[in-house]
Amino acid sequence: MTPVKTKIFDQIEQVISTLSTDKISEERKEILQPLAEFIQSKTNTQEPIRINFICTHNSRRSLLSQVWAQTMAFYFNVQNVQCYSGGTKSTALFPMVAQTFKNTGFQIETISEGKNPIYSIKYAENEPPVIGFSKKLDDDFNPKSEFAAVMTCSQADGGCPFIAGAEKRIPITFEDPKAFDNTPQQAEKYQERSLQIATELLYIFAQIKS
Repeated sequence: MTPVKTKIFDQIEQVISTLSTDKISEERKEILQPLAEFIQSKTNTQEPIRINFICTHNSRRSLLSQVWAQTMAFYFNVQNVQCYSGGTKSTALFPMVAQTFKNTGFQIETISEGKNPIYSIKYAENEPPVIGFSKKLDDDFNPKSEFAAVMTCSQADGGCPFIAGAEKRIPITFEDPKAFDNTPQQAEKYQERSLQIATELLYIFAQIKS
């Protein structure tokens, strides 16, 4: 599918243009394929495409995945996509995640302060922002049925053998950048993980045919 001419923010578009799916191994592509097939099947029947990215704390990988998936759906003009995220417990969106988005060109605003801040995360001028905050996977903010549950960490994948309401469960796990918190490599490693997630979601959404 050809990328649509959009008002996606220039810096984000420039970042996307540098991503290379050639670096994705064949083994990894097999892991990514079920999500591409889920999106394509819903596209074929013109049904809503709901994707809930799930991790233990809903603070890093699941939120990176949610925002990048919504961005790539818009970039490739895949219609009726709504991305969500949740955790087995609620904590807070880790500040370095918000900073990583900002460094990549997303417009970030803090809607609500506190122990679990709520962020507005915009990727395009005329599109509604992603509302980013930490929540449990069954939070009222998330869908109750007819969604794909994408498990972004092995702990949540192993700890949640059953996701209520999920039409399909798809493990696509990522290494946790938390391992580099409070180190000189922190910003670099969060950016590295963000770009890996972006690249793999680019690979997925680029396959979808309308």
